[in-house]
Amino acid sequence: MFQPTRLKPLFHPGKLLVSYAALAALRTNGVPVICVVLRHIAGDWGVVSEDDKRQNDVSIATGLRLISIYRLPDQSRILVITEWDRSNTTIERLNDVVPNSSTRPAQPATRRYPAWPNAHYAQEGRA
Repeated sequence: MFQPTRLKPLFHPGKLLVSYAALAALRTNGVPVICVVLRHIAGDWGVVSEDDKRQNDVSIATGLRLISIYRLPDQSRILVITEWDRSNTTIERLNDVVPNSSTRPAQPATRRYPAWPNAHYAQEGRA
């Protein structure tokens, strides 16, 4: 039976800024912006490295910048950054911020996360 999961926000994201390219990618993949924001503020950092995950966990307490990367069903990646002062959170396509990031070799999937809406599971590898 379906059990709703209550997410506890770990921080306030501030003003939300979404690039046109990121919004288009999310819409193309049928992923609402709120899904990305909720994962980010709940501490699901996506496909960032283990070091970046630990840094994010420390950053919540110390007031530093927070970074998440989420792989969409079409394998494009979305970058989410919350500034150190929690004044704003920016959502962009990773390829727009890091040129040629889509040409990096694919990493094998190492974990499974709850899927985006309308799917059972989404495999995510390291960014």
